[in-house]
Amino acid sequence: MFTRPGDVYDQGALERDFNSLWNTGYFDDLRIEREQSPKGWRIHVYVKEKPTIREIKYVGLSSVSQSDVLDKFKERKVGLTQESQYDPTKVKRAEVVIKELLAAHGRQFATVTSEVRPIPPAAVGLTFVVKEGPKVKVGKITFEGNKAVKSRELQSAMKNLKPIGIPHSIFLENLFPRTYDSTKLNEDAERVRYYYQTKGYYKALVADPQTKIRDTPPAWYWPFSKQPGKAVDIKIPVEEGERYRLKEITFSGNKAVADTRALRAQFKIKDGDVFDAEAIRKGLDNLRKAYAALGYINFTPVPNTDPDDENKTITLKIDLDEGKQFYVRRIEFQGNTTTRDKVIRRELALEEGNVYNGNLWDLSLLRLNQLQYFEPLKPEQDSEIKQNPQDATVDILLKVREKGKNSIGLTGGVSGLYGGFIGVNYTTNNLFGKGESLTVAISVGQYQKNYTQPYLMDRPLQFSWTVYHNSYNYNQQQQLSVQAGQNINLPASYQALLQNYTQTSTGFSTSLSYPIKRSFKRVGLTYSFDDTTLQTYSAASTLYFQSLAFRGLSGPSALTGIQTSKVVPNFSYNRIDNPQRPHTGQSLFVATEVAGLGGNTHYFKPVVEWKRFRPMNKNRNTLGFRVLGSWISGYAGDVAPPFDRFYMGGDQDLRGFDIRSVSPVVFFPTAITIPLQNPDGTSVPLDPANPRRGTWNVTIPVNQIIFPGGDSQWVANLEYRVPIVGPVTLAPFVDTGMDFITNDSQLRIANQQVITLNATNYGCPYLNLDFSCAGTVRIPTGANLTPISGTNYQPRMSTGLELQVVLPIVNAPFRIYYAYNPLRLDQVVAPASPITRSMFPAGAAGDYTYENAAALYNPGYLIREPRKTFRFTVATTF
Repeated sequence: MFTRPGDVYDQGALERDFNSLWNTGYFDDLRIEREQSPKGWRIHVYVKEKPTIREIKYVGLSSVSQSDVLDKFKERKVGLTQESQYDPTKVKRAEVVIKELLAAHGRQFATVTSEVRPIPPAAVGLTFVVKEGPKVKVGKITFEGNKAVKSRELQSAMKNLKPIGIPHSIFLENLFPRTYDSTKLNEDAERVRYYYQTKGYYKALVADPQTKIRDTPPAWYWPFSKQPGKAVDIKIPVEEGERYRLKEITFSGNKAVADTRALRAQFKIKDGDVFDAEAIRKGLDNLRKAYAALGYINFTPVPNTDPDDENKTITLKIDLDEGKQFYVRRIEFQGNTTTRDKVIRRELALEEGNVYNGNLWDLSLLRLNQLQYFEPLKPEQDSEIKQNPQDATVDILLKVREKGKNSIGLTGGVSGLYGGFIGVNYTTNNLFGKGESLTVAISVGQYQKNYTQPYLMDRPLQFSWTVYHNSYNYNQQQQLSVQAGQNINLPASYQALLQNYTQTSTGFSTSLSYPIKRSFKRVGLTYSFDDTTLQTYSAASTLYFQSLAFRGLSGPSALTGIQTSKVVPNFSYNRIDNPQRPHTGQSLFVATEVAGLGGNTHYFKPVVEWKRFRPMNKNRNTLGFRVLGSWISGYAGDVAPPFDRFYMGGDQDLRGFDIRSVSPVVFFPTAITIPLQNPDGTSVPLDPANPRRGTWNVTIPVNQIIFPGGDSQWVANLEYRVPIVGPVTLAPFVDTGMDFITNDSQLRIANQQVITLNATNYGCPYLNLDFSCAGTVRIPTGANLTPISGTNYQPRMSTGLELQVVLPIVNAPFRIYYAYNPLRLDQVVAPASPITRSMFPAGAAGDYTYENAAALYNPGYLIREPRKTFRFTVATTF
């Protein structure tokens, strides 16, 4: 009130005061009375306050949540909240908004009423009673008047109301109807018109859609519901008109870029092509980016279409408003409490004093995102560009939110070779805010420490070093148990034919890399030194490693002091936006390992890896693809070390197969001496008259099965990653690969071993007078091992579904996946028996010993890779 005691009585002023009080909305009733007194008029103001809303309840609301309702109230500015004044007008408006929200979720027949109950002394409780009614789905969608364009194409152009299905599948496009939302119908009609314009029908008209509601039976795909529903059939009348072609594109107002050919090149559509509105839109976007790269921030293209109805052509005239060319005056940073400014500034491709380039600024943010120092940076949200029109400059403020620089990562899983295993690693990726990283990884039998300096002496020269100690055990019997699905107890004589060894390696590596012209390309050089020792636990492993010509020695000395000194020149290109959760971009890595600059092994191994990630489904999902190929070969008279050959399987390549279980198979020739035995199991003596001369022994040839790994490999991985909620992602996948041997000479036996095998006398059918074996034979043995037919050049495939969960602090996803292997090995491998009956003496003892030897040392080996796998692991495939 503006009237004060002592003022001259003014009826008009009191009326204004009355209106002012009433308009506050605080009162249900208001009146002003006057009373005569000796000193003048006495004014009495009587009010009845509106009650305060103490609580708001929603009864019968199930299709949407209360938070959805409150968000809608806020969006529509209803002004109805707890502790606000009760206003019947606002309550009625809230009822309308709730009905509109329910209608958007398919509840077109919902009713909303409000109930008010008093809460003494001066408050009320408000309850919205909702009866949602049946859910309304989209029924049939038909088009009337379309002749040139099929109805199926027009329906696919609709974003909001078209059925859910598999796009472009013809028969599976209309699997599930969408919920009907009348507010989205006009938007979809406009999309149909725009689709016509992409096909050249520039003057196509789409009339107002016609709708008809009908009852429907319960949904076939939801057997638990027996209530009938309702559907809305939609008919969209269209008038296609004539099809137009693009005559030409002309430009006006272009001063900075006088060459119109450069402007025309931004449009992929050619003169004479069918007019395509989408191609025009993309061309205009390309123009904006091109001018932004030249510093014209405020560039605006104004397109005008000039149709020629007689010739059915369109001339596109684009008036260019270039504006001023801006320069960068200052670049500042906000939020980097730990990271130093120079660490950020050295990643920027845009520098102060240069012409502003929007493309280079986007490129700079991508480089910063790859560092993983900050939360993902987005140009629109985290860049504040202030224009100074007077001097044509801009000031850029980059707002960053730092991540925790320390992280703990887990690696592990379940393997037929390792059993259950788990490891932990600690990483700090921004040491002291200088951008340096330090990683320490520890697991059972393994240790690794890595340090990286991205800018050595403040130059773009990345330097790193690594020291490590690894111990790895390969037990073929354990692998066979996993494949059989049960524990297998084998006799000692059979276990001697299986691979069982431990490989222990200690070494270091150091590398330097340099970017090419501040781009995403790098060239580098790595040097590493490795000292490996092999400890064998079976005769087969001892023979294999002692006999293979992978160094200048053979025999027991070949198992210790295996030193590999190698250099690795490499080239990399990486535009992947996020190394942990990639969404877009691609990378290429090419390298060649050359061992032999010192050490006692000689080989070279080229490797190529390409990755590509592409956003899908309106940037919500990600399609990822990886291809890797590699090859290894020894030189200077040596073959590649057996532990450097390729084994596939596991969560790094073929997820449905066990770790290092995919390999070609070869038979390794060797000789074994066995005693001649009677049918009762007793040994036959050399001299029955003098048992102390010993037993009658027979040397036989044996082919031992070996999984040597391939000298070539390729693998392709395909994933479709669908974020479910927060850090949870569902990913169907397909893995395909092949591990094979292309060069038999790379499985060459050492010369001394070949000589020994060719000089070995097999069999002992009878004895000389001095009790030495007579009638023996020699079997020619080649130097190269040959892969068994059916095990080489055999592709493997694994497909399945993976659930990924990225947890805070832990720097890798927990994964649970199920895999089915449509391509696998499942066959019996039986070598041609080199053991013959003539190698044994005549009689029962010879018959018995021959049969036992053939059964024990020349069996059929069942190679059965798993059909399906369910596995937990902590890692990423790519």
